[in-house]
Amino acid sequence: ICVNENEKGLLNDFEKVLKDLVKEKDNYKHDFIDNNAASQIRAFFLGSSETIPIVDGRLDLGTWQSIFFIELDGPRANRTIDLTFIGE
Repeated sequence: ICVNENEKGLLNDFEKVLKDLVKEKDNYKHDFIDNNAASQIRAFFLGSSETIPIVDGRLDLGTWQSIFFIELDGPRANRTIDLTFIGE
């Protein structure tokens, strides 16, 4: 999950940078187990959570921001997202 600007050029650049940073195949040791090392390594760069404030009952995102659910090891039929609300 990631929060950023929802602009097609930026999204294409983001995908290119991830692929440039981590080659799909590079004799990764993890590939001998699950054959998804590149996806797992890319996930290190992205993290696994976001904190998004809610103000007056609405997500308090920037003007151009959107929430992205990034699939690095799929497609998968199902994914689970856990939401935690922390109040005052």
